[in-house]
Amino acid sequence: MRIIRFFNPNNKNGLFTFIRPYSATPVNRLAAVSHDTTKPLSVADISIYADGHVRNDWTKQEIKSIYESPIMSLLYYGAKIHRRYHDPLAVQQCTLLSIKTGGCSEDCAYCPQSSKYKTPVKATKLLDSDNVLTAARNAKKAGSTRFCMGAAWRDLNGRKSNFNKILEYVKEIRAMDMEVCCTLGMLNEAQAKALKDAGLTAYNHNLDTSREFYSKIITTRTYDERLQTISNVQDAGISVCSGGIIGLGETPEDRVNMLHTLATFVLHPESVPINALVQVEGTPLEKQEPVSIWEMIRMIATARIIMPKSMIRLSAGRIRFSLPEQALCFHAGANSIFTGDKLLTTDNNDFDSDQEMFKTLDDSNDKATKKAKTIK
Repeated sequence: MRIIRFFNPNNKNGLFTFIRPYSATPVNRLAAVSHDTTKPLSVADISIYADGHVRNDWTKQEIKSIYESPIMSLLYYGAKIHRRYHDPLAVQQCTLLSIKTGGCSEDCAYCPQSSKYKTPVKATKLLDSDNVLTAARNAKKAGSTRFCMGAAWRDLNGRKSNFNKILEYVKEIRAMDMEVCCTLGMLNEAQAKALKDAGLTAYNHNLDTSREFYSKIITTRTYDERLQTISNVQDAGISVCSGGIIGLGETPEDRVNMLHTLATFVLHPESVPINALVQVEGTPLEKQEPVSIWEMIRMIATARIIMPKSMIRLSAGRIRFSLPEQALCFHAGANSIFTGDKLLTTDNNDFDSDQEMFKTLDDSNDKATKKAKTIK
């Protein structure tokens, strides 16, 4: 168990205690929800969402009103709703491993694994069992409770042998008492069921951006194909992990529209990764302007308010943010991170830097902290 301390001015000892763990909640299927509104909401109306009711009928105008609220209001209400549904002192640690890197036939403009671009990433074959299982054991020792495996494929068609190997990886990692997530491209119903039978906890399939902006980033797969994979995963009873990337050149309206799609599923995604674009040489977006911490906070707090029960994961791009900036993201409603020095092929905060962050936020002089650290 990982014990972390945050400063809390309302506690006489002045401390928050971070503990782990979370388990996934199965989800079912997508909703076809569409609402129009003719009454714009003022930014002051963010207060009406502080009750934290779980809704699947959000309008774009309501989400826009939340997203455009003052940062201090977003921080306050994001934190308030977060505390209603989650232990505010808990952060889930996940590890992501690229088990098949590069050579992907898709043309995602942000991705160095696409075969369409000349990037530093070299194509490799599927990792063997020893490498994958060793990585999973090391991740568990480092404090991760979920192990995620990613393969750079458009889909699994014609990959029966590799898919069967992955099913075995899922079974063996589940036997380590870890949650297991995969991102393997598009899935059909039979493939989703096979992953469920193997014990898969969650399947990651990000929307990436809004339907309106999507074709400017990806042309080799449609938005509806993404939604169909999510539907197949949900129908199989696997939890869905789905979020997006900001900093692709999209507008604030695109960000609102993407969140609207996620928040109008019949059941919200179990986890929602919020990624900041990591610019990679050779991709069409290599010179894109980095997003600011305030843009991340807007996304995290808005996602927390409209999807109160979901895990909100501070994902790619975290390496650019300082310790105080990451603490603000946690305060706004993020309660999950990826640990380890790589997120597939891009740099991430390494284990030592994360441990240093936890150590900085700890107060080992407090007697209660010392006592808590003895808990196994």
